[in-house]
Amino acid sequence: MKKLLITLMLSAMTPAAFAVTTIKAEVNGMVCAFCAKGIEKKLNALPQKQSAFVDLKSRVVALQLKDGQELSNDAFNKIIQDAGYTVSKVERVSQTAAEIQAEVSKSDKAGSK
Repeated sequence: MKKLLITLMLSAMTPAAFAVTTIKAEVNGMVCAFCAKGIEKKLNALPQKQSAFVDLKSRVVALQLKDGQELSNDAFNKIIQDAGYTVSKVERVSQTAAEIQAEVSKSDKAGSK
């Protein structure tokens, strides 16, 4: 009975304990691969970063935060603006950066058909 209770308690905590926070943004001004790499380099230098993804074609930037880490939208926007670009839309999503990358890649492939 104890094992069942412990299992139920752990399973109830799992979604909150393993919630993913990713800042996903549309960025204007990226016109070449060098631009995208520059933004990616800035994001990869952040101590809060779990992973980062930048897609030039779709202008999507995603910064997945480490568990327990936080970065405000204003701070994120400032990093992008200091790199010379503008954020047209920013949102917090519960997807990993890899999931966003797969979604963007799938969308790009569908659009090229």
